[in-house]
Formats: sequence, structure tokens, C-alpha cells
Amino acid sequence: MLRDLEDDVHPGKPNYTVAEAMEDWLTYGLGRQGPPTIKKYRSLSATHIVPFLGKRKLRELTATQVELWLANRAQVLSSEPLRRVHACLNRAVRRAMALDLVKRNVVELVEIPRGKREGRQSKSLTPEQADQILARTANDRMHAYIVLSLLTGGRTEELRGLRWEHVHLDPTRAGDEKIGPYIEVWHSVRRGGDTKTRRSRRTLALPQRCVGVLRKRRADQERERLLAGDQWHNSCLVFTTGLGTEMDSANVRRDFRHALRLVPGVDPNEWTPRDLRHSFVSLLSDAGVPIEEISRLVGHSGTTVTELVYRHQLRPVVQTGATIMDQLFGSDAEGPEPLSSASSSRVEPDDE
Repeated sequence: MLRDLEDDVHPGKPNYTVAEAMEDWLTYGLGRQGPPTIKKYRSLSATHIVPFLGKRKLRELTATQVELWLANRAQVLSSEPLRRVHACLNRAVRRAMALDLVKRNVVELVEIPRGKREGRQSKSLTPEQADQILARTANDRMHAYIVLSLLTGGRTEELRGLRWEHVHLDPTRAGDEKIGPYIEVWHSVRRGGDTKTRRSRRTLALPQRCVGVLRKRRADQERERLLAGDQWHNSCLVFTTGLGTEMDSANVRRDFRHALRLVPGVDPNEWTPRDLRHSFVSLLSDAGVPIEEISRLVGHSGTTVTELVYRHQLRPVVQTGATIMDQLFGSDAEGPEPLSSASSSRVEPDDE
């Protein structure tokens, strides 16, 4: 108590519990988060934190108790949800620490164990699979979304928020320079309508295949508007439901997997829309595009995430090193010379 007074930690709430800290954080500490995110955090708190640690006084919470709680949750959660649960508790205690309700944050001092199983790992389409999907889904309603995602690397939240006013399909001129078709990836369906980061705000040239499918998408959407009649919602979005309303992530995932049923040899349940973005990165990398350029295209602030998370090796054997060394030093067509009797004998320690 004397140390708390010396450190100016106010003992005004000596019985302040973990449950109260969680509720305060969920109520006042998430001002920048949208309702879906807050709802998700409340669910994690109510299911995995409060029932196990909620009644404990926050000032008396120890690192050992947190470790035991994490070990218990690791029996039922995979690694990624376990990290999220830990992060929720960590942020709540950090806020309480900032308010001088607790002296230190023991939650961030413990190591997070591996969960019951690893979460689903993203993967990349091979060039052959990508060709098949582009060809076989041509008549599906999701074809334009698939093409644009695979050929531009846009995030699902960016494509769902793409408006027709940001799609430019006709070539223009800026002075003497001719500018081809492009899209402005300036918005998303995130709260506030902005992209994930400042670097994510970018303008991308469109491959010709994207131009064709977007023209068709515009015509198809006009037909959908006529069929819907008074029920049509004029959202001005490129990708919408049959009534013109905004698509959520579940809509996109369901329709994407429905389209993959048209592709022989591809199990729809093994793929998600985000894998198209991973495939964009991997296919460009496999084609020899520098990782710095790929990072700019997908809107990453640096190359680390692009390289470690998004790039998946497609070639079974990495040829780069051998190819460059052959160019530098050539090859010995006759092969290595046989070892002489002296050189083939065992090397003594003194010789080393």
C-alpha cells in the first residue's frame, strides 16, 4: 500500500475486478471500433475471460493465474482465437493501468501457448488452377469479383466498397501522357469508409481482362435493377446483392464457393475469397516481380507482411541462386577433376 501511494496508484477501487475492467474497456475503450468489432470482443469476453477470471481482483491477479487460464483455453481454442482472447484481456488491463487502477499489467508478461490446432492457413492458387477458375466461372454472377480480386490483389473489404465513380474503363489523357483504364482503391467498408492504412489508398491500372468483365458487370447490374423494380437499392456499388444492397463478407464467401463448384478438381470448402489476394502476390512473385513492387500493389506499408504472410512458394525448386551463379561463373562442362591421392587422404587436425 505504501509503494502504491509512492507510485501515485490510487487505491480508490481496491475491489476492482477483472470483469469490471473488461466491461469498462468494452464500453469506453473502443471508441474507434465499429459495432461488429465490439460485438465480437464482447462475445470473446463473455465466453473465455469473465467466466474464468472475472471475479478475481485485478490488483491481485498474478502471471501464474493468467498462464493457467491460457493453458485451459488452449485446450478448446486454436492459436489465432487464443491470441485474440489474450489481446482483449491485455488491452483491458492496460487501460486500467493507465487509469491508475492497477500498478502493472501481468497479462503482457506471459507467453501465449499454442492452441488446440492451428487455424486455417491461407494458400495460393497455382497458375493452372487460376486459369481453370477464370475460364469455368465465366457465366457465374461472381465472375467479375473473382477476376478483379485475382488480377489486382484487392482486399475483400476494398472490393465490396468499390463504387462505380471510382472505376474508369475508358482511356484518358493527362497532358501528353495516355492513361489506360484504372480503379481508385480509396475506400472500403471499414468504419469511416477509409482503407486499412494510408498506404492502402492507391490507384491501380486495370488488366484488359478486368476491363471486359467490369463492362459486363455494369450491364448485368442494369438488368438486375430493372428486374428488382421498386425494391432496388441504388448503392452505386460495383458488387451488390440482387437488390443492389451492399454485400457482407458472408455473402461474398458463400457466392465465391458456389462459383467454385463449376471448377473440376477444386474443393470449394478449401478456399476463401482472401486466397485470391494471396494468389495475386504469389503468382507475381513466381513471375519474378520484385517483392517491393508487389508490396506497393497490394497496399502494404512494407515488404515484411507481403513476404512472410502473403507470398506462397509455387515452384517446387527455387532456381534463382543456381541460375545467377551460372551466369556469373559459367559451368565446368568436363566436370570436377578427380581427387589426387594426397588430396583424397584424411585431413589431420594439424593440417586443418
